[in-house]
Amino acid sequence: MTSDHGYPAVRMYIAGEWCHGGTGRTAPIVNPATEKVIGEVPLATIADLDRALDAATEGFRTWRDTPIARRSAILHAAADLITERAPEIGRIMAQEQGKPLKEGTTEALRTADTLRWHIEDARRAYGRIIPSAPGTLLTVRREPVGPVAAFVPWNFPVGGPNRKLSSALSAGCSIVIKASEETPGTAAALVACYADAGLSAGVLNLVFGEPAEVSAHLIPSPKIRLVAFTGSVPVGKLLAAKAGEVMKPTLMELGGHAPVIVCADADPVKAVRMAAQAKFFNAGQVCTSPSRFFVHESIVEEFTAEFVKVAQAVTVGDGLDADTTMGPLANERRLQTMERLVADAVSRGAKVLTGGERLERDGYFFAPTVLTDVPADADVMHEEPFGPLAPIVPFTDLDETLATANALPYGLAAYGFTESAATAEKLSNGLEAGILSVNHCGGSVSEAPSGGVKESGYGREGGPEALDAYLITKRVSHLLAG
Repeated sequence: MTSDHGYPAVRMYIAGEWCHGGTGRTAPIVNPATEKVIGEVPLATIADLDRALDAATEGFRTWRDTPIARRSAILHAAADLITERAPEIGRIMAQEQGKPLKEGTTEALRTADTLRWHIEDARRAYGRIIPSAPGTLLTVRREPVGPVAAFVPWNFPVGGPNRKLSSALSAGCSIVIKASEETPGTAAALVACYADAGLSAGVLNLVFGEPAEVSAHLIPSPKIRLVAFTGSVPVGKLLAAKAGEVMKPTLMELGGHAPVIVCADADPVKAVRMAAQAKFFNAGQVCTSPSRFFVHESIVEEFTAEFVKVAQAVTVGDGLDADTTMGPLANERRLQTMERLVADAVSRGAKVLTGGERLERDGYFFAPTVLTDVPADADVMHEEPFGPLAPIVPFTDLDETLATANALPYGLAAYGFTESAATAEKLSNGLEAGILSVNHCGGSVSEAPSGGVKESGYGREGGPEALDAYLITKRVSHLLAG
């Protein structure tokens, strides 16, 4: 069922059924490119959450004992449906989140590949037999942790939820996932792929609601055995504290403020083409987005000129328009943050070489922005911008710049550009980050782990490590009769 806007009617999915909230509470869904309401998202009541918890408990008993070959077949079928429906999922995403249709469709296709990867990894989540005393069988088993409560943001409306779903379900866990109320249509379309693939009722439950209310109810529940969260550092700390009160394990993928170090021997034009593409991807609303550019003084002028050229060539518009290369920001809050960060930097002596303001049109559009002469005490150098701002700072000494890059409490992603193998190794060893790319700005990949250090979180998603949080390690010592 779709609305007059071609946007699907959104429902929650609890115990194998699509449903409204118990009291009919809803919140508006706004298209960020037009500022028009395109639908309503149902908000869960406590009774709805209790139904989801009960369903996940029963679903876990069923799913845990489902043979891995059967689990694999169902999840591969879900991956095939995601692939088949990727264009439609991308269209929904463009309407509610704003990213260009091509980006959204590609995100869905990558999501399907991630699911396939985790399925195959789960087939090889072996235990082991340990040589022990005669008459004793000593084994280590890997078993699913149990029902999971997951919380995901709006910036990757299909990729974000599926990183939790694919790992949890592949490992044999059930899950209650609270997706963003700003991008619920995409999450529902994703869940429909799992449901239509034959997933048993209760194994996967999708809810929306007031974030504080939902987390306060789900996290302490004894029915939940793991809390998985992607989002901001302040919210992550709050949720981790709630989980800590009941000694519940957590998986935290939090924000960052990724430094980019462009060394004297790097090609400035090539570096810009890599870095700027990553900077303006998803309008900079990516936790690994490059956000502090430290460029050697010998090449900073050429680097800056090229960055301005690339920024001005970006086509900002509605994600549904074929020519758009950067969509709107997600909401009015993001626009206000961009304006505040730019105003603060300018008040401290920074120069705006291009952009620096919202576009005069309907929608939450902000121009790709390049800042120079940015002082170290400017807010944009300390606060994750989560938008299309590129502050460029010259440097002379690499050791001092490494210290500056590492001075913030974040450590999610970092980037370096150099033609020297020795310098590349120095960057790899010196930058404090869980994800490091040299001579490119690589995103997440299914086959390798992603995650942060310091206040950017703990645990990993992607690669064989993705299943670790969702599996417990059990030692079994069996004294044989005889």
